[in-house]
Amino acid sequence: MKTLKRALIPFALFPLKNIAYSQKRDSIPLKVRAYFADKFPQSRDLNIEFSQTAPFRFSSKLDGNDLPDNKMKSFQQLKASANIYFVKKKNWLLSTSLNYRYTAFNTEESIIAETGLRNGFHYHSEAVNFSYFSKLFNKTAIYTANASVDGSDQHFERIRGMITASVILKATPKTKMMIGLAGFIDPSSQIPILPIFTYENKFNNGWILDILLPKKLLVRKDIFANGRISLGTEMDNTTFYTYRNNRTYEFRQLEINSGAIYEHNLGNNFIGTLKTGIRAVPRARVFDKEQSFKDYIFEASYKPSFYVNVGISYNPFGKPRAK
Repeated sequence: MKTLKRALIPFALFPLKNIAYSQKRDSIPLKVRAYFADKFPQSRDLNIEFSQTAPFRFSSKLDGNDLPDNKMKSFQQLKASANIYFVKKKNWLLSTSLNYRYTAFNTEESIIAETGLRNGFHYHSEAVNFSYFSKLFNKTAIYTANASVDGSDQHFERIRGMITASVILKATPKTKMMIGLAGFIDPSSQIPILPIFTYENKFNNGWILDILLPKKLLVRKDIFANGRISLGTEMDNTTFYTYRNNRTYEFRQLEINSGAIYEHNLGNNFIGTLKTGIRAVPRARVFDKEQSFKDYIFEASYKPSFYVNVGISYNPFGKPRAK
């Protein structure tokens, strides 16, 4: 259950990360813009990235029975995403989020016959997000509603819904803090409600503490004229659908990436990113789409591995490059 909770947190916060990157001066409350504004925004309007891991060993079980130890010879991912804003008003925002991921891997011993897992998988998701801004206990409040669909290159698979309510407790040049709750409308979700907590603090030495629990814990520092380095841990997840014996199964794994991130503002609202370090995957599971994460047919435990990720994004609503 803890693994699933951590895997779902990025989806809970996704609408919030998109709110203030369309910063027209006549739209979006000032308090909200002050909270989210950044030369290196967390969510990118248009983004593409590629990840590669070094070979690693893993153990696995099928229907509760141990399989021979295996080796992942290669694991790559290509991701692309877009956030498009339809309507931007002072008190509300309507947007869409489009995501695509291609996951490819090769194992030393084939697991296709046992699990139906091939070597390459397409995954996509599309969402419509509505955000509303108001006051709660004299604090700026953000309410969001999200409806999404996802699937593979063969079928659309799931329809999900989500609502969030968050309050900005503090938004000053030095400190930002927000708390809230996210509720899920999803038959596969084991946890209907999750807490939201974000915190950022700028120290006098130029370092910044950036916390979004439990998704990430980083310390950041601007370097050079247009660069930024971050050290710490981020969580991500990989999901795709596979088909076996005329049934639909979902593959899901949680990834804990620890190491360094370098971002560089390339000018004209382009940002280049390089991430590297150690990736740990506590567990990966395959389960029937009609059931839940705990009712799995296949489970794998990975050894930690070295990873590298390179990406480039275009953010037409981002801050201009420093001169």
